[in-house]
Amino acid sequence: MRLATLLPHASVEPVVAAAAPDGTWIELAGLIGRPVPRLEDGLPWVSAHLAHTAERAAGWTGPRYRESEFLFLPPVLRPPAFRDFYAFEQHVKTCRARRGLEMVPAWYDLPVFYFSNPSALVGHEGEVNAPAGSQELDFELELGIIIGRAGRDIAVERAWDHVAGFTILNDFSARDLQRIEVTVGLGPAKGKDFATGLGPWLVTRDACADRITGEKLDLEMVARVNGRELSRGNVAALHHSIPRLIAQASRDAELFPGDLIGTGTVGTGCILELGPENTDGWLKPGDVVELEIERLGVLRHRVVARR
Repeated sequence: MRLATLLPHASVEPVVAAAAPDGTWIELAGLIGRPVPRLEDGLPWVSAHLAHTAERAAGWTGPRYRESEFLFLPPVLRPPAFRDFYAFEQHVKTCRARRGLEMVPAWYDLPVFYFSNPSALVGHEGEVNAPAGSQELDFELELGIIIGRAGRDIAVERAWDHVAGFTILNDFSARDLQRIEVTVGLGPAKGKDFATGLGPWLVTRDACADRITGEKLDLEMVARVNGRELSRGNVAALHHSIPRLIAQASRDAELFPGDLIGTGTVGTGCILELGPENTDGWLKPGDVVELEIERLGVLRHRVVARR
């Protein structure tokens, strides 16, 4: 099942919706018989009654939205928390090597993350600009995991049960600002918190169940800029698995429905790793960035000049 937050053209109020088999969208509140002001409010119900919800969507005879009638907002508009991990070895190793650095042995021992800005999410087809003072705007190809069931100190063996589903995440990054910030020993901060692409929708975990083997999820990942493929990888290449990311995130801390967890960038999944000299340089106004993850769709953004 696909779940999304829509903004109808004739309204100023977002609508939480589920995709019907014919490609139209139905208000989730009608399907589950209760108000759903935000997607995270409906996630516990949908996770617990997925088959019933999907069955009602298939037989729905009420109002529907067609894609010509709305814009996609981020599926979770303001997650209670947004943790972004650093879990693909190829990306970490290559980026450190480009700075003349060896791998930190501790990286292999535990998954690490930073808290990013849950109020700066940009939905599918949204516009993004570099922050003030930056000339090195970059994309990052990541998988987003959305928590559906609250928990604390979640065991690795139970972690999948807390996942509502998956989405595509583009961790836009201002590399020149980030480069300065990390020398202080904290961060990234202003190099990251201006915009994060998310969407177009959430795909529930059951839709990928046949691609989950133990702790591994097998989904192809691709990034394109102006139609040119720059990056290709697979979620299965994660050194620290999704269940272990969840276990670490929940250690001595509560996870809540709607919490967003990023995997970090897949190998080859950004200009910093590839080298701007091997692409068309850093992102610039007019560029269109497309991230695609198998079964999750395509997330598209246009880069614009700062207003």
